[in-house]
Amino acid sequence: MAVMGIVALATVGFLLFMANRISTPAMGLLYSGLDGNDAGAIAGKLESMNVPFELRNQGADIMVPSDQVLRLRMSMAQEGLPNGGSVGYEIFDRSENFGTTSFVQNINRLRALEGELSRTIRALDRVSQARVHLVLPKREVFSRDQQPATASIILKLRGAGLLNPTQVAAVQHIVAAAVPGLSPERISIADERGNLLARGGGEGEAGKIAGQQDAIRVAHEDHIKRQIETLLERSVGVGNVRAEVTAEMDFDEKTVKSETYDPEGQVVRSTQLVEETNQSSEVSGNEAVTVQNNLPEADAGVGSGANTQNNGTRSEETVNYEISKTVTTKIQQSGVVKRLAVAVLVNGVYTTEADGTRSYQPRNEEELEKLASLARSAIGYDAERGDVIEVVNLPFAEGDAVSDEAIEEEFNLLGLNKADLFKIAEMAVLAIVAILALLLVVRPLLTRAMAIGGQPALAGGNRQAALAGPGGGYDGDPAQIADGGGAHPALEGPHSGGGQRPAPRSETEHMLDIARIDGQVKASSLKKMGEIVDKHPDEAVGILRSWLYEDA
Repeated sequence: MAVMGIVALATVGFLLFMANRISTPAMGLLYSGLDGNDAGAIAGKLESMNVPFELRNQGADIMVPSDQVLRLRMSMAQEGLPNGGSVGYEIFDRSENFGTTSFVQNINRLRALEGELSRTIRALDRVSQARVHLVLPKREVFSRDQQPATASIILKLRGAGLLNPTQVAAVQHIVAAAVPGLSPERISIADERGNLLARGGGEGEAGKIAGQQDAIRVAHEDHIKRQIETLLERSVGVGNVRAEVTAEMDFDEKTVKSETYDPEGQVVRSTQLVEETNQSSEVSGNEAVTVQNNLPEADAGVGSGANTQNNGTRSEETVNYEISKTVTTKIQQSGVVKRLAVAVLVNGVYTTEADGTRSYQPRNEEELEKLASLARSAIGYDAERGDVIEVVNLPFAEGDAVSDEAIEEEFNLLGLNKADLFKIAEMAVLAIVAILALLLVVRPLLTRAMAIGGQPALAGGNRQAALAGPGGGYDGDPAQIADGGGAHPALEGPHSGGGQRPAPRSETEHMLDIARIDGQVKASSLKKMGEIVDKHPDEAVGILRSWLYEDA
C-alpha cells in the first residue's frame, strides 16, 4: 500500500508538472542587447503591466509571451524605450522652461541632437549601438573667423566584419546633413575594436583621397582573407582557420608614352620636280644716255655697243618618304599591389577518447605544405614581387567563435520558429513519458491490487469452514479468526465428532462480500490466517476436503 501511495503521488506530481508546462505560454524575444538602464526600465514597465517576462544573457535579452511581443513593443515605443542610453528631443518635454538659463538650454539641445542621431544610426542593420559626440563652436560677436563644427562617432557592430566604404560614407552624410555647418570630411568614425573607419581631420580633397586609398587597401586585404579562409575551411572545417593579410599598394598614377619607328617600312609620300631655264642678253658701249635711247620704241640694236647673251637650265626633284611609327600611351592606374604578406593559422585535429576526453593532434608537415600551396594559388603568389606566406598549425583557444561575420538568420519551418518547435517537442516528450508511466507503472500496480482484493472470495459462499474451539463450534463471527484470541480453534471436517452444522452465515457472507467489493484486506489479517493454517495443518486439510465433497 505504501508503494502504491508513493507511485500515485509521483504520477499526480508529474501530471501537474506536465499541465503547468503545457499551460505556460511560449516566450518570444522582446529586445536583445540592452544595456543596464534600458533593461531595468523595461523590466519595471512589464512588472507594472503584470506581464510575465524572463531575463537572459545576463539581463541583456528580455523574453515575454510570444503572443504579446508586438503589443508590448508598441507600448514601450510610446514610453520611449529602449533609448539606448541616450535621450532625444523628449528632454524638452520633461524640463522646466521657466527659470532655465540659456546655457542649460544649449546643453539640452546638444544632448537631444546627439541622442536623435544615435537612434538614427542604430537603424542600420550592421550597427548595434552608436554614440555621437558633437562639437559646435559658439561664434563670437565680433569675430571674423569661425571654427568649423566636428563630430566623432563610436559604433558597436554586429559580427566581426567592418562597414564598407559606402556604409561609412552614409553615416557621415547622415550626421552632416542634420548638423548645421558640419561637413562629412570632419566626422571621425571608429568601431568598438578601435578600428578607424573614417578620418575626421578635415584635410579636404587630400583627406578624401587618403581615405579612399585606405578603403581600397582594406577591401583588398579582406577579399584575399575571405578567399583563403573559404578555400581552406573546405578541408580543415569551418572555424578551424584564420588568415591575416597585409598589402603594400602603390597609389601613384603614371602615364607612359612611347614612339617606335620602323626604318624598313619606308613609303613614298610625295614627289616634287622643279625645272628652271634662264636666258639673258646685255648690250655694252659708251653711248650717251638720252631720252631717245630710253624710249620703248627705240631700236635696241641702234648704237655702237656690243650685245652679250646668257642661257641657263636647272632641274630639281624632291621625294618625301613616310616612315612607319607606333605611338603607345600607357596609363598605370593607382592601387597596384607591390607586395603581400599573409599569415595563416590552422587548428589541429581533436579526437574523442573512450572516456569522453578530447585530445589534440597536430597536423603533419605534408598537410601544412599542401595548405600553403593552396593559399599561394588563391592569392596569386609572386616570389619576384617579394610576397611572403606562412602557414602555422597551433591549437585554438577554447571558446573561439567559428565565424562572427555572418548575422544569425531567423529559423522558420512551416511558420514556426525555434521556440515553437522546442515547445512542441517538449510537449510530445512529456506525453510519451506519461503514457509509458501509466502502462509500465500504474497499470501493473492496479492489476496487483485488484488481484489481492479478490483473495477473500476463497472464504465466501457455501465454502465457509466451521471453526470449532475446545468448548464448542464456530459461532460465525469472523473476528474470532482475525483476532486469534482465546484458545486456538479446532478445524473439524465433515466426519468430526461434533457432527454439528455451523450457524447461519448470512451476516458473515455479507461482510465478506463487502470486503471483496472494496478490495481492502489488511495485510495483518492475512498474516494471521496464514499463521493459523501453519499451526493447524490437519484441520486445514480437512476443510479443503469438505469443500471438495460439497462441490462434488
